[in-house]
Amino acid sequence: MTSVITGDIIGSRQQKSENWVEGLKKIITPLGHTPSQWEVYRGDEFQVEVTNPEDALLTAILIKAHLRSIKSDARMSIGFGDKTHNAARISESNGSAFIHSGELFETLKKQKVTLAMRTGDLDFDEKLNLMLQLALTFMDSWLVQSAEFVALAIENPTLSQEELGQKLGINQAAVSRRQKRAQFDLVMNLDRYFRTQIKQLTAS
Repeated sequence: MTSVITGDIIGSRQQKSENWVEGLKKIITPLGHTPSQWEVYRGDEFQVEVTNPEDALLTAILIKAHLRSIKSDARMSIGFGDKTHNAARISESNGSAFIHSGELFETLKKQKVTLAMRTGDLDFDEKLNLMLQLALTFMDSWLVQSAEFVALAIENPTLSQEELGQKLGINQAAVSRRQKRAQFDLVMNLDRYFRTQIKQLTAS
């Protein structure tokens, strides 16, 4: 099983494109090689393959946090399934992961949600998407400082609050406040739950 994130930048036409295009590329460059594992196309759309499905949700949240930290945001769908055709460009690869991601992506605007997932298992999808919608009630309104903290904390899971504070140029008490404001512990609990559920799904 693999996973594919399909996304586009919200309100991209109102923003200076070089800001977020460069920002977006910087965010997804560590995730693999372009254009086989990730690609930015048509100016404001992107696709990323996350080969370990357990990492898919946290990867999408990381992309969101980075974008919110530059006053932007994205609509993203995560599709899970197989990869039956491995093309040189990810946008030309195929399989159920790509189909689930692409089809779901087309519905996001109408659903008025910025992040959703599809595995093809209706019970799993309904349960996890409901949790995601609840989490989005605060993730969609992360301010720059909260988003910066979330991105840094996800990328440096072993650092203490004090060490994160040094990187952000703030004291430990301020880090603690940002962590609370961003509801970071809840985000990580959601990720842990998702990992156990997707592991069971792939094992069955």
